[in-house]
Amino acid sequence: MIDLAEARARLGRESVVLPDPVPDHPLLAGKKEIGRGEYSIVLDKGDGERVYKVVSSPADYFLYTAHDRPRGEHFPIIYADHGIIGRASSGYPFHLIEMERLYPLQQDTPAAELAARLIDFYWSACQQWSRLGMDMGRIALYHMTVNPLDISDSLQQALKALSDFVEAYQVLPDILNTNNLMMRKDGTLVFSDPVFLA
Repeated sequence: MIDLAEARARLGRESVVLPDPVPDHPLLAGKKEIGRGEYSIVLDKGDGERVYKVVSSPADYFLYTAHDRPRGEHFPIIYADHGIIGRASSGYPFHLIEMERLYPLQQDTPAAELAARLIDFYWSACQQWSRLGMDMGRIALYHMTVNPLDISDSLQQALKALSDFVEAYQVLPDILNTNNLMMRKDGTLVFSDPVFLA
């Protein structure tokens, strides 16, 4: 298994958590915060099925709302874009997205084992292309699409869709962090938050 702290440091992506408070918005009033990442805050909608995700990264916003975004079994279901609800300290607008509730990977599950394999293969490919600097992640992801892994066809197609999205929107992939790979209740692996801006 890779040393995630070292890998993220090499990519300039040390673990950082969004410092901003939850923006004031009627849909978020009284909602419990259940997760926070580098560019987002997740709040429980209260119905057991959906969450509100406040995103500050344009890359995340594109991934969740673009008409040509990756879709399918291994990407989150988006129910609504509730618009801009403030501005992050980074200067980017906060967008409020209503999406399906996903769960952290549970150790010793097929989804966690699959995620570990993807992360290992991706990191190995990143190391192979490290001389390309920030482009190594894009090339590594593309490498995974032209050298198929021993995974399901639907997951191989999801990698291809993600690679195409990364190229079209000029964002960078981030599948080194298991927090960006989650699962549904039924155990399906989902690319929940696999992109960022340099």
